[in-house]
Amino acid sequence: MTCDLRIAWTWLLILMLSGQCLAGSAFPSEARRQAFLRALDGEDENYDPTERMLRAEFSSPGYHTTLQGGTVHRIRESLRYAVALLDSGAPERLKRADAILRRVIALQDEDPSNRTYGIWPWFLEEPLDRMSPPDWNWADFCGTQLLQVAIDHMNRLAPDLQQQVKDSILHAARSIQRRDVGPGYTNIALMGTYVTLVAGERFAVRELADYGRQRLRRFYEYTQEKGSFTEYNSPTYTCVAIEEISRMRQHVRDHESQTVLAELNDFAWKHVARRFHPSTRQWAGPHSRSYSTLLGEGVLAFIERATSDKVEFMPQAKAWESLDAHRLGVQCPNDFDPYFTTLEIPRIEAEPFVVNDSPEHDVIGTTYLHPDFALGSVNVGDLWNQRRPLVAYWRTPAGPAAARLRFLHDDYDYSSASLFVVQDLADVLGAVLFVTDRGDTHISLDKIPNATIRARDLRLRLQFEGALGSLKLPEQLGLDEPLRFTSGSIEGVFGIHSVHFAGLPVRFEARRESEEAWIDLILYHGQERSFNFNEIREAAVVFTLSINPSATAFRTAGLSVYSSVATDLTVRDISSPRQTWYFRRSNNQTLSLTIPTKPLPTAQQKAACSAKVGEIDPWEFSI
Repeated sequence: MTCDLRIAWTWLLILMLSGQCLAGSAFPSEARRQAFLRALDGEDENYDPTERMLRAEFSSPGYHTTLQGGTVHRIRESLRYAVALLDSGAPERLKRADAILRRVIALQDEDPSNRTYGIWPWFLEEPLDRMSPPDWNWADFCGTQLLQVAIDHMNRLAPDLQQQVKDSILHAARSIQRRDVGPGYTNIALMGTYVTLVAGERFAVRELADYGRQRLRRFYEYTQEKGSFTEYNSPTYTCVAIEEISRMRQHVRDHESQTVLAELNDFAWKHVARRFHPSTRQWAGPHSRSYSTLLGEGVLAFIERATSDKVEFMPQAKAWESLDAHRLGVQCPNDFDPYFTTLEIPRIEAEPFVVNDSPEHDVIGTTYLHPDFALGSVNVGDLWNQRRPLVAYWRTPAGPAAARLRFLHDDYDYSSASLFVVQDLADVLGAVLFVTDRGDTHISLDKIPNATIRARDLRLRLQFEGALGSLKLPEQLGLDEPLRFTSGSIEGVFGIHSVHFAGLPVRFEARRESEEAWIDLILYHGQERSFNFNEIREAAVVFTLSINPSATAFRTAGLSVYSSVATDLTVRDISSPRQTWYFRRSNNQTLSLTIPTKPLPTAQQKAACSAKVGEIDPWEFSI
């Protein structure tokens, strides 16, 4: 009995010392450790001891889940919390981490014969067979968190739980290998590489390690060839990509892979730095994926932690208030620091996000950064709710403000609306068109049968967000009339020059509500009815957007927009009426945009569009 008690006390002492050692090495200063503990204390309040997971009010991006509301228990967030509990080094927190790990691991599909092998549901309340559809990314997200446990805390766990953690990681890794996501799915391509490569190295599974190394090389070569991450210039997913690159730089043992990772880290931070707008502290567009138009403090804190002392957006105690910032090791090359601190004169950032083989258009991002504002666009895009293909930011006395273009189907962003843009400096000529082969609320998850939707409302919206106290909306609204708005440091003109939509009459609306405002072009509003885009002969909206500093006289007198029938009525056997629109500007080159006006499948629609700035094709990248 005395011997057993001595062994128990010895084991407890080992746990205490190992926890203290890890906690001490993880936090280089007491201020950072206290910031971490504040974040952890905040999550403690959400712990449900009955279910042994974190609870929260339901929210979702609108797909994968069939739940509508209520309180839920989130799997991924609970694992991240368990890692933080272990990182704290506090022996009393070990018991809670143990309970969470056992609970969550039990929710994984461990049967290799199942389609959902190796993944978890999003919520305790919704098993995999009730999701619509299950999210295979959860093998990547959850496997990453479990690897943090295995790498830093395995010796603090009971032997049976150590085996469960190892088995669960390997199930996730084999699921990732089976799925074999291509390099175009940026964050998951990298995260899955991390899980397979590190798991293979740590647990001596050569086939996984080899697969991970090959996958990393494939991702690197693909990204170099294309010119950017597929999820280009994304405030959300570029940060995720950098985090996973940083994890691999810490945990991957293969020397050749480390060389590749160092290059990818520089590559990623170069893209972040070039489009950061210091005076508004916003990440200028266009954004392939973004969950909010205005930058949250979390991204600013992320940048501050990765840069030198010259970049400070908030007190250090706030910047490091995070469950996992201490373990990510993100590091921005110091050469990029000036991009985050000053912008003294205007500059243009134009680069290929995707370089395609001819005759397909390259995907080109153009951003005009002025000390007072930033205007960014992508030449070929869509209006899915996570996109920001045309977005502006500017300064106001009360903080940053923003404007972006949306197309709404019954008050939700319509993914089958396309956007084609030609931009030069702070002037944009664009067209919103419609495709017949994409989805409604999502570009692919809810494909529209027979290109037919039912709608009670369809509208194009220029939406304003942020500090809008100084915003003045136009008083006169009409087709081909300059729709003027002013706010803070800028003056803008939004012009609608042509509308064709199923032969219906259109009208305008400008409103302000709570912390948002908008200028709407209403294409339809009334009783719910069907719209078959296969049968609609013409559906197109042509517009311009120009922004100037408020201290500059606007060049309205020098602007003119007009159209002609396209020189080539058909392109590659694509049957649709085509128009060429011109945006003539005083003292600057004319912008032109050629579009098909009939709804078409995505590939045909893209092929039928073209643009010029003067005599130059801005949609073709040339070295």
